[in-house]
Amino acid sequence: MNAFRKAMAWFRSKIDEQTAVFLIAALVGLCSGVAAAALKWLIHFVAVEVAADFDPRGPNWPLLLLPVAGILLTGFFQRRILHADLQHGTRQLAADLRAQRYTLPAYLCYGPMIASTFTLGFGGSAGSEGPIAYTGAAIGSNIGRAFRLDSHLMLIMVGCGAGAGIAGIFKAPVGGFLFALEVLKIELTTMSVMACLLACVTSAMTAYVLAGCTVDLSYIQPAQFQMEHVPYILLLGVICGFYSLYYSYILRVMENFYTRVRRPWVRNLVSGSVLAVILYFFPSMYGEGYGVMGQVINGHYGAMTADSLMARASVGGWAIVAVAAGIALMKCFAHSATNCGGGVGGDFAPTLFAGCIMGFLTSMLLNTAFGLSLPVGAFAFLGMAGVMAGAIQAPMMALFLTAEMTNGFVLFLPLLAVSGISYGIARISRPVKYYSTI
Repeated sequence: MNAFRKAMAWFRSKIDEQTAVFLIAALVGLCSGVAAAALKWLIHFVAVEVAADFDPRGPNWPLLLLPVAGILLTGFFQRRILHADLQHGTRQLAADLRAQRYTLPAYLCYGPMIASTFTLGFGGSAGSEGPIAYTGAAIGSNIGRAFRLDSHLMLIMVGCGAGAGIAGIFKAPVGGFLFALEVLKIELTTMSVMACLLACVTSAMTAYVLAGCTVDLSYIQPAQFQMEHVPYILLLGVICGFYSLYYSYILRVMENFYTRVRRPWVRNLVSGSVLAVILYFFPSMYGEGYGVMGQVINGHYGAMTADSLMARASVGGWAIVAVAAGIALMKCFAHSATNCGGGVGGDFAPTLFAGCIMGFLTSMLLNTAFGLSLPVGAFAFLGMAGVMAGAIQAPMMALFLTAEMTNGFVLFLPLLAVSGISYGIARISRPVKYYSTI
């Protein structure tokens, strides 16, 4: 310990403040990238193990048990082992920053990752970005404390860690940077901006290399932008905006419902049961949903019925429209059951999934009803940014996150239009916004 303190003292005496901040930010990014890659691996490992015997022709009765077990395990881990509430990590982190609590406990460097593994590995219908953002912030806080940084520099390190966590989990450095600025509202200074960018780039590259230089969501053949599709793209933005209002409203209502259940284990059981029933009928909502999204945006919509009651049927036309509508209506209920009833997950991936389905539903409905030939995969891709921008109220983050994680920059202008319109509609109707505490 004395040697460590001497090393820190030497470091602070030999290196000027700005250089020190950049070096520490790079270290925070490296550690956050490793944590993001580890969390992805853990969730995938658990999901593969528990779902190894699933019949792709469905249905699968274990779906009635696994989500309940996952929520109960997560609740037990939080109450009996960590003695801490890890739900809504992004919301808690934003509250910590507003209260100027920059010294985060060390258990947050691993606790959210373990809890999220239980939740998502057993079928929780949410994302891993909330837990990894909280973990990244704790990594930044503890590294900053080890280097004995001042309070204003500790704020930068917490922001760097949170942004780096998002950058690593999505492999999207600009998206992670905009999360720190747009969602957490980290103060804009030259030092903070450069440090956060450095941390996010380092984290994204680290996670990308550790994942074997692969992305979670590959958009293989993005459609070219065509002027005749402009009216329908604008219509999609409007639909995503109003759907975002529905999505946020249901989340708020269901959170109030679960909060009224006073006994934690009963709340876990109720929410797990709700989630299990939804997943039994719509197993495409199992976990983060990147596999399904990747199939849908590339035009393979059979992923929406795999493992389900309709897996053996030949689904197309109005039948697949009905399936997509059911998934879009129920996704917010599955999301709330995961994150509001005791599970630990993120809020971004569910909105991307819901947007993907809404984009598919909109284009497929227009094609089926009016004989159009709109590119279904491209509209599913555009819907991802649209619903995320409206529900999270972070249009720039939604725009760049969607483009970066899929390498879909060829559709950047339509993405901008859809996310901007959706955000505007949701912003006008702000009273029903679920994420008002962020």
